[in-house]
Amino acid sequence: MAAAAAAAAAAVARASKTSTYSQETRSALSSTSNLRFPSRPSFPIYPSFSRSTPEPLLLSTSPRAAVTPSSPSPTTFHGPCYVLGDNIDTDQIIPAEHLTLVPSKPDEYRKLGSFSLCGLPSAAYPVPFVPSGAASTPFPVVIAGANFGCGSSREHAPVALGAAGVRAVVAEYYARIFFRNSVSTGEIFPLESEETGIWKECTTGDIVTVDLDGSWLINHTTGKEHRLKPIGDAGPVIEAGGIFAYARKTGMIASASTA
Repeated sequence: MAAAAAAAAAAVARASKTSTYSQETRSALSSTSNLRFPSRPSFPIYPSFSRSTPEPLLLSTSPRAAVTPSSPSPTTFHGPCYVLGDNIDTDQIIPAEHLTLVPSKPDEYRKLGSFSLCGLPSAAYPVPFVPSGAASTPFPVVIAGANFGCGSSREHAPVALGAAGVRAVVAEYYARIFFRNSVSTGEIFPLESEETGIWKECTTGDIVTVDLDGSWLINHTTGKEHRLKPIGDAGPVIEAGGIFAYARKTGMIASASTA
């Protein structure tokens, strides 16, 4: 009995002590007069912004030459065509052993043209693109299949075709770098056909006309007309003679006479 009474007395004492702590804690929290918070910082007052029309921005006072329309130039190419199939690569257009020729030298430029398409297999293409002993081709228009100009990214490929006398190539689509090199050098017009298989409907030696303005390929031998995709913004660059000639013509860079 004595032990039980002692245990009960101890429990009451612990409960009383806990209650005392709880009351003291609540009393301290309920009294906010003893709490100290940092004062709120003051910020500078910025001027208000007006939505009125701003003053004009002053740029360079040096006038830039305006882009003028290109001067009149031939927009049609007429003559016999040379027909190729799919996947004509740059090794077939100009083999690697002729890449030592420097196109900026007139005699080597002409020599480069004489080797144009000499990499074609004679079994598949018995008619030579450039006749033996000649420096240029009798075929101003080349008609090909898909992926024309694939292979290595040699800039000599479109230059060789242009040096040989080619004015336009009509293909289903081109290797990206060949197309870009054709435009940047200004050597040939890389035109794409709207339809597939045009090369299968043409034969080497057919007389054709390429109409850039109307975007047509007309085969006078077969009497058929084939729709071409517009050359677009690349046209004026090629007409000017390449990217640098176009930049000088339009005032993007100084011309040789004013540099």
